[in-house]
Amino acid sequence: MEIISKFTIGSDEGVDDLFTVIKSSLHSTYKELIPEEEIKQYIEDWDPRKMINELNNLSNQLIITYSGQKPVGYGIVKSGSGYPGSPEGKRFTELNFVILKEYDTPETRESLWKKCKAAASFTDIIWTNILTEDPLLEFLKELGFAIKENTKTTPFQLPSYIIEMQVSKN
Repeated sequence: MEIISKFTIGSDEGVDDLFTVIKSSLHSTYKELIPEEEIKQYIEDWDPRKMINELNNLSNQLIITYSGQKPVGYGIVKSGSGYPGSPEGKRFTELNFVILKEYDTPETRESLWKKCKAAASFTDIIWTNILTEDPLLEFLKELGFAIKENTKTTPFQLPSYIIEMQVSKN
């Protein structure tokens, strides 16, 4: 199956593909940790129009990874977005990086990462908030991300890390 990652605009089709991956990822990631009703309630509260507006903000980039025609991962790059307590004087970019477990292969990881890194090449530091048990944590550490602090993830307040990677030397 051909793996391709591409920049996607905040449109009905783009958001549909994004929500497809998010829903599947939420169920597989949290099914052992969070009651199904809480996951359903969280999903029901989504507003596609709000997501389209957020993605059409010039500071944000959406990258969808496809296996064949099926969306299997995504990256959202938010420039100018630091985490609470991040140092002043640096350009921060937040990264949301998700690959569905059944498609989590080296080829898929590399495809999505290359596009995300290209979208964030202008920044000083890329950071993300990642579950302590996320299988992508080791991959991100291999790329050069380092754990900065222990925290909790949204929306379910589970143990996580803020990890960051230096991009530029400024």
